[in-house]
Amino acid sequence: MSEMNEVSKILDFLKECQMFFMATCDGASPRVRPMGLVFPYKNKLMFGTSNNKDLWKQLQSKPEMEICACHEHKWLRLRGKVGFEKDREARVAALEVNPSLKRMYNPDDGVFEVFYFESATGAFEDMSGAPKRAITL
Repeated sequence: MSEMNEVSKILDFLKECQMFFMATCDGASPRVRPMGLVFPYKNKLMFGTSNNKDLWKQLQSKPEMEICACHEHKWLRLRGKVGFEKDREARVAALEVNPSLKRMYNPDDGVFEVFYFESATGAFEDMSGAPKRAITL
């Protein structure tokens, strides 16, 4: 399956879930938080945050993360290396996907940042006992 098809399937599932959880490393300790902003950009699965938040600092220190999302009896887990997108148009796209963020950020504020899975592996799974459907980005 092409990477774009995988990104589309992941996005569709995350939209169904409405919220997912993102884990990062804070030194030797894991940190998990709820997230909602995810969007496609240049065939990448993109996320956004403020560069004032611990999330951003943790990703800068160790650019790896894992996301987990559940809907009904299905779930997605995806982990991998993070890349940082500097393209202004990516920040514009993020704010278009979630217009409520425009109250806090703008694409040129020097605070709002976007990042993506540079490479990732994971799987869609369910309670049926069916085999996992592996994902590679």
